Amino acid sequence: MKKHHTKAANEVANNRKARHDYNILETYEAGISLTGTEIKSVRASKINIKDGFVQARNGELWLENVNIGIYNQGNQFNHDPLRNRKLLLHKKEIRKISGSVQEKGITVVPLKVYLKHGFAKVLIGVAEGKRQYDKRETIKKRDQEREIRRVMKNAF
Repeated sequence: MKKHHTKAANEVANNRKARHDYNILETYEAGISLTGTEIKSVRASKINIKDGFVQARNGELWLENVNIGIYNQGNQFNHDPLRNRKLLLHKKEIRKISGSVQEKGITVVPLKVYLKHGFAKVLIGVAEGKRQYDKRETIKKRDQEREIRRVMKNAF
């Protein structure tokens, strides 16, 4: 029986829209290079990854269009909320992701941000875009499974 996952205590942000709009082919855990006020904002859950994406440049992966809110007590040391942030991965993983991005219709999106041993990590997914009819098919399948579970629950 499938377990229902509750929100983990260390999960900071989740990109549910990505799983709706894309078929996730592979996932990778990456560290994020952050400044002092950025990590404090992440710990306060002031991060929005909904519109974010990952881009490969010069043998490095960069997290772009992710908004990390301004830290209230940061005053003059605050950061730019939309700056590009470097992702920390092994060189072999970077090459593999960069190679798959070259294919048509493949993109890399952030799926969730969480804290692990005090460090901010991002789960990125190599994804293929869904067509509109694929989205409808996914919704239809999910509704059918929900109906089956409801009937089975009432049968016993």
